[in-house]
Amino acid sequence: MSRVVAVVPALPEHVYDQADITAEIGGIVTRDPRRRAVLERVHRSSGIDTRHLVLPLEKYAGLSSFGETNDLFLREGTELAARAVHDALDAAGLRPTDVDHLFFTTVTGVSAPSLDALLVERIGLRPDVRRVPSFGLGCAGGAAGLALVHDHLDGHPDDVAVLLSVELCSLTLQHDDDSTANLVASGLFGDGAAAVVVLGDRRAAALGLDGPAVVGTRSVLYPGTAGDLGWQVGASGLRIVLSGAMADTVAAHAAADVDALLAPLGATVADVDRWVVHPGGPRILDAVRDALDLPEAALAVSRATMARTGNLSSAAVLHVLAATLAGPPPRPGGLGALVAFGPGVGAELVALRWPGTPDTTTPAPAPGTEETA
Repeated sequence: MSRVVAVVPALPEHVYDQADITAEIGGIVTRDPRRRAVLERVHRSSGIDTRHLVLPLEKYAGLSSFGETNDLFLREGTELAARAVHDALDAAGLRPTDVDHLFFTTVTGVSAPSLDALLVERIGLRPDVRRVPSFGLGCAGGAAGLALVHDHLDGHPDDVAVLLSVELCSLTLQHDDDSTANLVASGLFGDGAAAVVVLGDRRAAALGLDGPAVVGTRSVLYPGTAGDLGWQVGASGLRIVLSGAMADTVAAHAAADVDALLAPLGATVADVDRWVVHPGGPRILDAVRDALDLPEAALAVSRATMARTGNLSSAAVLHVLAATLAGPPPRPGGLGALVAFGPGVGAELVALRWPGTPDTTTPAPAPGTEETA
């Protein structure tokens, strides 16, 4: 087993109401009044109140090339990453030199050396830290990264690992592109990062640190959906590919995938105390809710996170996890399911078990219904 001992989100300082973003971005994306009306309608129905952006809102109209935006990704992303990792280690009571394994995921910028390598000297990681940079997992990267970190720690139970996600989605905004995919993306995605400190079981025991244990993982690709989500990479940068069929794909597969995650634990959907679902958009959350026959309260944390920050790609589900851990704990030994969807199209799922001995005699309260002091 591995244990999640700290999850720390990091957001850029520039935060705007959704309506203000709509007003500024509309003129960048389209000059057609009819398409502008579609953009405004899509933004209003997104379920998002505010988003954080890595640049002041008025700067986006002047961005002119993929090279410029990618340079900004490296500069600003490194700053955000350093803050996230520093704060996560501090929350766990650890130092940068304690880190043995660093897994980095992004889908909004590219570089060699990768951003994780740039962090080593910057924050004082050991030069022999094992690094795994990942590009292309998209919105599923946070969940996949947690599963892959767990796999490493399963064979290295004395290690300290950090999962880092940095996504500056606003830098991928395509000018003069009023395709439906770009209109939707312009109203959905925000900027942010997150760092997760995960310990091997022997290291956690030695340090007396506790947290949810990773007790199961699942990864699956859905045949025939490769063209439904991802990027088209060209001279203008990363152009969103986003099919209207995504919610239908999630609805068709979510129940079977969650059942397959839980079955080895002798559990079912009814046994899950906490749902940590990637806030990919209101239709994605609706599809998960309906496919699993969940009460609306089960996805309250995901919807609240989406309202505050929008979809942060791979970092989004980690922000939901941080908010879940900051809220009232489930019953001792409570079970959690972390679920995200990304390019492929695929799903990444992680089962979490909270500390304590499971009490199977008392039904678990839904999130938000527990009595608090």
